[in-house]
Amino acid sequence: MSGEDAPAQQQNAVDQKQETKPAEEPKNEPPKTESPPAAAAEAAATPAATTEKVPEEETFTYRALVLTGYGGYDKVKLQVKKGKPALKAGELLVRVKACGLNFADLMARQGLYDRLPSPPVTPGMECAGVVEAVGEEVTDRKVGDKVMVLNRFGLWQEVAVVPASHTFLIPEGMSFEEAAALPVNYITAYMMLFDFGNLRPNQSVLIHAAAGGVGIAATQLCKTVKDVTVFGTASASKHETISEGGVTHPIDYRTKDYVEEVRKISPKGLDIILDPLGGSDTHKAYNLLKPMGKLITYGAANMLAGQKKNLLAVAKNWYHQFSIHTLSLIQGNKSVCGFHLGYLDGEMELITQAMNTVLDLYKDGKIKPRIDSTWHLEQVGDAMRKMQERNNIGKVILTTEPMPEEEKKEEPKKEDKKEDKKKEDKKKDDKKKDDGKKEEKKDDKKKEEPKKEEKKEEEKKEEVKKEEK
Repeated sequence: MSGEDAPAQQQNAVDQKQETKPAEEPKNEPPKTESPPAAAAEAAATPAATTEKVPEEETFTYRALVLTGYGGYDKVKLQVKKGKPALKAGELLVRVKACGLNFADLMARQGLYDRLPSPPVTPGMECAGVVEAVGEEVTDRKVGDKVMVLNRFGLWQEVAVVPASHTFLIPEGMSFEEAAALPVNYITAYMMLFDFGNLRPNQSVLIHAAAGGVGIAATQLCKTVKDVTVFGTASASKHETISEGGVTHPIDYRTKDYVEEVRKISPKGLDIILDPLGGSDTHKAYNLLKPMGKLITYGAANMLAGQKKNLLAVAKNWYHQFSIHTLSLIQGNKSVCGFHLGYLDGEMELITQAMNTVLDLYKDGKIKPRIDSTWHLEQVGDAMRKMQERNNIGKVILTTEPMPEEEKKEEPKKEDKKEDKKKEDKKKDDKKKDDGKKEEKKDDKKKEEPKKEEKKEEEKKEEVKKEEK
């Protein structure tokens, strides 16, 4: 049963019960000599029919991803929740089709994102789906509407209750995957470039992680302004893609010093720098600004090193935390801004204005989310790994569509292969140990051989002495 059909079909079932009940009574009605037992049986059947709805509500289930504790990829588990969520005034029940994965979700898994409540909790800041039920006082949404949702957390599940004001109608022709890729990345990029950055023609912009979700969104938005030069950092394998997307000067941050590369092309520096890295990279960014330049910092990705929280990386990032005196800002004629969409959840008017502009740009064909890959809820660990290891180009999406049985069967095989590999490695280690012991025995034998020879020589000498006597 699809999300769109569920309420209508449930209502039809109730209507059918109401319609068939009077039709059945004449058939079952005996002659006037109806016996008391038959009447009692009918009376007993009536309350049973009316109580059928209660179990129906109780048996409502839906799958949800739950962060069970801080740590590695295995801390996000797929669970089945029971009971239909209740709606308050101003809320919607959305049947989720696709969810967006963001860097904040990776940090939240390690306990580095304070906008997510303590575990157990369902993560997820954005999704797309279909309105399945409407609460009181909601006038601008109806059952069947296709919407994208922006929320602090709680969207990585098959159904979600959200404020109607946190939803936006999906434009005609936009897929659920694209809709799930739009809110966080494009609102973030738009507000940084235009609200803080005041991007204008002929300016220059540095975009770190240019192949990521925010990076691609920012690049596309830069292209909506005439003659903007875009510098983008990404690994060499992604340069062709980001160049086609609008990056003027791609830089391989793994093999080159991006500061030197920027200075070669733009000796005076840059007008706008978007910094999601933090630590020492924020210092570099500030020094790369032109007079009247703007640094917009919006993350601390340098703190992420490995599956679990790396205390050394966190400490290093805080040690190199950027700070500056207002006098230096005045003398340098520079601006430093901080942006965090998670702390703007109380400013829905601002967010709605930005979102409406972004949607207009989409309708005009000027922007389009790039989907890197789509994963089932069961594969959330692999999805997070891909993003954390910087192997994605564009948005990583989770789909609530059930995983095909064939793929489920293949999953244990992968585990079996891992187990087999472990066993093989153990055998190899055991063999090495055995070989090592054999070598030691050989060495001991070699050491013992000269001693035996010496002993034989001594015995011969003794025999010769006895013969001489």
